[in-house]
Amino acid sequence: MIQAAILVIFPLCMAVAAFSDLFTMTIPNRVSVILLASFLIVAPLAGMSLVQIGWHLLAGLCVFSVVFVLFATNTMGGGDAKVLTASAIWFGFNDSQIVYMGNVAVFGGALTILILLIRSQRNLIAAMGLPVPRTFLQEKKIPYGIAIGIGGFVAYPASPLMEMVLHNTF
Repeated sequence: MIQAAILVIFPLCMAVAAFSDLFTMTIPNRVSVILLASFLIVAPLAGMSLVQIGWHLLAGLCVFSVVFVLFATNTMGGGDAKVLTASAIWFGFNDSQIVYMGNVAVFGGALTILILLIRSQRNLIAAMGLPVPRTFLQEKKIPYGIAIGIGGFVAYPASPLMEMVLHNTF
C-alpha cells in the first residue's frame, strides 16, 4: 500500500500542476497541500527516521526561502513557488534534489524560449489555425508549472522514497 502511494501521489500531483498551469495559468493550492501532507504520512510508514524527515523538511524550507524571494520580486508565481517547495520535500538534501532543480531550470528555460517564439508568431499561428493553448498566446506570464512537472517526472526515480521502492528496502 505504501509503495503504491509512493508510486502514484507525487507523479499525479506533478501532472495536475503541469496541466492546470498549461490551461488556466494557476496551480491549485490542494496540489501543494497533498504533496506536503502525503509526504508526512508516507515517509514514516516507509521507514524514514524523524531525522531524515527533518532533513527533507529543511530542504523544502531552503527552496522556499529562494522561491519566496522570486515571488516577492514578481519573478515567479505563487502557485509555482508553493508546488516547487512542496515537491522539493520529496527529494531532501541529496543529489536527486540537485537533479530536480537542474531539470526544472533546463525545462523552464526551454519552455520560456518556446513560448516567446510562439508569441512572436501569434499572427501566423492564428492565421494557420494551429491549436495552441490560449495561455501561450494571451498571457504575459510563463506557465512554469509545466517545467516543474516535467522536471519532477524526470528526477523522481532518483528520489529517496522511490529508491526505497525500486530497491525493495521496506
